[in-house]
Amino acid sequence: MASIERGILLITGGRLADPARRRAEPADILIEDGVIRAVGAGLAAPEGARVEDAAGLLLHPGLVNAHTHGHGGLARGLADAWTLELLLAAAPWMGGGRSLADKKLSAQLCAAEMALKGVTACYDLYAEAPLPTREGMDAAAEAYAEVGLRAVIAPMVADRTVWDAVPGLKDALPDALRAQVDRLGPAPWEATLAAMADILRHWRWAGQDIRAALAPTIPLHCADEFLCGCGRLAAEHGAPIQSHVAESKLQALAGMQRYGKSLVQHLDALGLIGPRFSAAHGIWLTDDDLRIMADRGAAIAHNPGSNMRLGNGMFRLRRALDLGVTVGIGTDGVSSSDTSNMYEAIRAAFQLAAVQTPDPAEWVTAEEAWRAGTQGSARALGFADIGAIAPGMKADIVFLDLQHPNWMPLNATVNQLVHTEDANALRHVMVGGRFIVRDRRLLTLDLARLAREAEEARARLEALNAEKRALFALLEPVVRSFCPAFAKRSYPVRRYLCDPA
Repeated sequence: MASIERGILLITGGRLADPARRRAEPADILIEDGVIRAVGAGLAAPEGARVEDAAGLLLHPGLVNAHTHGHGGLARGLADAWTLELLLAAAPWMGGGRSLADKKLSAQLCAAEMALKGVTACYDLYAEAPLPTREGMDAAAEAYAEVGLRAVIAPMVADRTVWDAVPGLKDALPDALRAQVDRLGPAPWEATLAAMADILRHWRWAGQDIRAALAPTIPLHCADEFLCGCGRLAAEHGAPIQSHVAESKLQALAGMQRYGKSLVQHLDALGLIGPRFSAAHGIWLTDDDLRIMADRGAAIAHNPGSNMRLGNGMFRLRRALDLGVTVGIGTDGVSSSDTSNMYEAIRAAFQLAAVQTPDPAEWVTAEEAWRAGTQGSARALGFADIGAIAPGMKADIVFLDLQHPNWMPLNATVNQLVHTEDANALRHVMVGGRFIVRDRRLLTLDLARLAREAEEARARLEALNAEKRALFALLEPVVRSFCPAFAKRSYPVRRYLCDPA
């Protein structure tokens, strides 16, 4: 975040969303230097305190997005009926030719949307090609700082493309296309490790709660030596790691074929699974995989909207929670799920759990979904002091208008937060005691200017990447036929609605 609001602030007259109470009750919140010092009814204003009248407003902790991609901000809405593998194959034209200003702009677009939809912190797996750079990651961090959000930013890296990672996919290409694909390969893993070490050594944003992390994008896209190198870097710098693990059935099958064990078992054998590790998606994890995650203190970033959007299947949220896994909720990037709306993601997490069985005892509750999108996500990011409104926590607070139809009448607060709220009732957003959204207006950026810059970048990059897009048009039919056929093989678990027994 750009700065902490110094001084003492007393928020009075609002109703506090407390999962322990059916209906939000009035409560005052005393904040000093961006940290909550007291919560209770009828708090007295200390001498010199500013007072914020929150009458008619519902207050809840800032939402925490456990998994997103800031580089996708300029690629919103480009895809329709795409699988994950199609999205990966399209990456060179969707994100190609970016200037440093484009890289910052893309993250700004994501950060601005999140701020206006009640998100106050996120885990951003940010991709640069062919190598992550200190300047590029710095630009992404600056984007979050200027909007006013907390973030964990991880260079998303690989040393293999989807063509090398999926067994047989490259061989399915005609010779001429195979030669073109070979030219799209990423940098050697040694060079990428050196680049990430440089980024971690020179990271200058930690004091603003914008922290650096590592993101070996998909285990199958990384040599074991590369993955182990990421683990060593993480241990050396105390940095978290997040990777896309068993997001698609194809990944789970290919992992078993390559390693002779599940992806989680392989990562665990390499020593990567631990308290600083989080797996994005995790749809195709077995019970044994979930137990390993729980035993090691690792987390899962559940992305229900993206999982449905890309046809990857249904994550077993109830089972993961029952086995003791920390689960956060994410939106994924707007190039794959088209929105950074965490209210929608939390609601989808509940709904996806419900459609897997007719017995409500095996669903999740609204309270569990809400906790996943706040406290669970905070744990996935590695933050112990966000995700709740309580003494000692940072003052990241969202103010909702109780006169909005979403809240007419106020029957059951957490139920309505999960099943009704969609960001339309949002009035203000505070991060560290500082308002970054006031009366539905983003205070930290000029949205009109951002829109002009985004449209200019879209037109320029569209022309610049025309050749890469034409190449993808030739590659798409191969991916569209080969990958679903590969995924029809049997796997020990079923995560599709209509999978045969």
